[in-house]
Amino acid sequence: MAGREKRASWRKAHWLLALACLLPPVAGAGELSLLQQIDAVREDGRFVPERALLRLQEVEAQARSAPLPVRTEFLTQLSNARMRLGQNDIAMQLAEEVIAYARQNHNDVALAKGMLSKAYITFAMNERRASHLLAFEAERIANRTDDLPVRVQATISAGQSWAEEGNFPFALAKLQAAVDLARQSNSPASLAPALNALTLLYTQMREYDKGFQVLDELLAVSATLDSPGRMAQAKNTEYGLALDAQQPQRGQRALLAALALERQLGAKGMVATTLVNLSDSYLKEGDYARTLRYANEAITAARLLSNEQVEATARLNIGQALIGQGRLQEGKQSVATGLAYYERTANQPDMQAVLLEYGMALEKAGDMRGAVTAYHRERGISNQLFEKQRQKAVYELQEKYEAEKKQRQIELLSRENQLKSTEIDNRRLQQRVWWLLALVLAMGSAIVGLLYRKVRHANVQLKVKNQELKRQSSRDPLTALYNRRHFQEFMRSQAGKPQQAYAGSDVVSALFLLDVDHFKHINDRHGHAAGDLVLTTIAETLHDVLRETDMIVRWGGEEFLAFLPAVARDGLDDIARRILDGVGAQVIEYQGQAIRVHVSVGFAPYPLAPLGQPLSWERSVNLIDMALYLAKSHGRNRAYGLRGFQHVERTTLEAVEQDLERAWRDGYVDLSVVLGATDGTGGAGTVAQGRQAGNSGGYGAAAVT
Repeated sequence: MAGREKRASWRKAHWLLALACLLPPVAGAGELSLLQQIDAVREDGRFVPERALLRLQEVEAQARSAPLPVRTEFLTQLSNARMRLGQNDIAMQLAEEVIAYARQNHNDVALAKGMLSKAYITFAMNERRASHLLAFEAERIANRTDDLPVRVQATISAGQSWAEEGNFPFALAKLQAAVDLARQSNSPASLAPALNALTLLYTQMREYDKGFQVLDELLAVSATLDSPGRMAQAKNTEYGLALDAQQPQRGQRALLAALALERQLGAKGMVATTLVNLSDSYLKEGDYARTLRYANEAITAARLLSNEQVEATARLNIGQALIGQGRLQEGKQSVATGLAYYERTANQPDMQAVLLEYGMALEKAGDMRGAVTAYHRERGISNQLFEKQRQKAVYELQEKYEAEKKQRQIELLSRENQLKSTEIDNRRLQQRVWWLLALVLAMGSAIVGLLYRKVRHANVQLKVKNQELKRQSSRDPLTALYNRRHFQEFMRSQAGKPQQAYAGSDVVSALFLLDVDHFKHINDRHGHAAGDLVLTTIAETLHDVLRETDMIVRWGGEEFLAFLPAVARDGLDDIARRILDGVGAQVIEYQGQAIRVHVSVGFAPYPLAPLGQPLSWERSVNLIDMALYLAKSHGRNRAYGLRGFQHVERTTLEAVEQDLERAWRDGYVDLSVVLGATDGTGGAGTVAQGRQAGNSGGYGAAAVT
């Protein structure tokens, strides 16, 4: 759980620790004493800002009246200390003072330092895009100077900005350039942050071998600096790389070493983060006692700093540890306390990861209903994020199309101008050389014909582009399946049209909702490229097992929906079995490894009419989604089908929607269960019918198999 805190702290470390890589500027003999005092504060400014602030305030009056290099260095360090203490308003005023002073004196070195300070503060205020633009501008200014430390710092910041925006090729080029510049400066204090940033980038890119190579040099360089803070920072970087490279023991050793160094230095903020990461490390090992110990220490450290994120993450780790010990209610209460922070900050990606881990912990503890609730909330967030990404892709495509359209219009206007010029020249030529009139007219006609054909060709291309845009807006770019938007428009277009009733007919429509089992584990173990290959393989399999007339939709991240317009009522279980067995039979080869996947399925005829009145397609999909969660919570690699309703007048449809399993138990709904061929039952999948109201006997995962 603390992995989120770890990665969040890394992103800020990319920026906030970059400020520390500046070396003191060259000063005259009269300035040396004051500059040495300011430089002596540098280590505290990086890691113990409260102590640095007190020491800087002692020399403030003298430093503000010093020459430009000393005054600039003082103001940037003072701004850095204020920012690290959470005093962003004061820090921003100091950065703006540096920028104004630098412009007044036409000094690019001071201006680059001020712009970088402003970039770090803006990033700390969660204005990421504005921070990136400031970093890019600071790099441009720094490159006009001969100051290598400032150029190294600015290049590191630009590289980290590109990494934050997901542009790894640009980020890699910048950070490699920063390392080269740092080597030219012969300064270990400049080389260490450059190597640290490059190691983190290789970790993000999953280039673990290269990451460990750079890490070895980083540890060696940090050892020469005689700086506990620098070495602690390098050890935290080693922890992140080892964790992602599936070397948890090495990561744990690095964390323990970092904690000792941080306590030696008195770096309270780093101590709090390392403690919560240690609690997460032991949680992953199942060592719940040490998890609770380090998580409680993290809460104590976080409260001293008013760090809500660290405290919330520690609460989540405590909750999972208590659940693992069988103390279910205590664990749920602790998790709820931690979740409140993520809900309040509206951090959807972190909230999604929290709910997924929470659901897995509850499922392992046997609380299937709680696990289903957590998974349902996680899926809702996943769908929202997926929809935002899809809309962004459509907007980018539309912008590209508009740009191409404008370019074609410019070219067409240019051709029209050429045509007008040609016509004018032709008139003059007719007046001067009358005996060439026929030839000139023929040439003019040929030119007009050529231009006309080109205009027609441009119109044809425009029509093709319009058709392509329409197709792309209705298709998922990865799987080429229809997307959710297309399905929604299709169902809206069917509203009001006569539909075949569910009761009393042998032919019905049907909806199937599929979700890939353990998809997050595939991404974590093999990478997102393997996950994409799994999704495209499942899409191809669905095309094979379903008919051409069936609509197949990529519903969400790892979720698919199929709408079958006309199928035999008694054939729905067979279709579910074909889907389960078809997907389960696939062996996906990726980088020399064989990956097998299964899916869980919910399905029902459409439309559903519990009281003779057909439900909307949205409510039908919601009921099918609940059936899918039953398949998830009862073992996965199986399908739950909603055949129909019984005695619904004794309850409410809302009650059925809220707890489908209870409605099944009470006999209000009729479910069928189809097990996948590789479910462990041996041989082909089997079907179990849901019991009717009034029958005796158990049900659930054990009974239906």
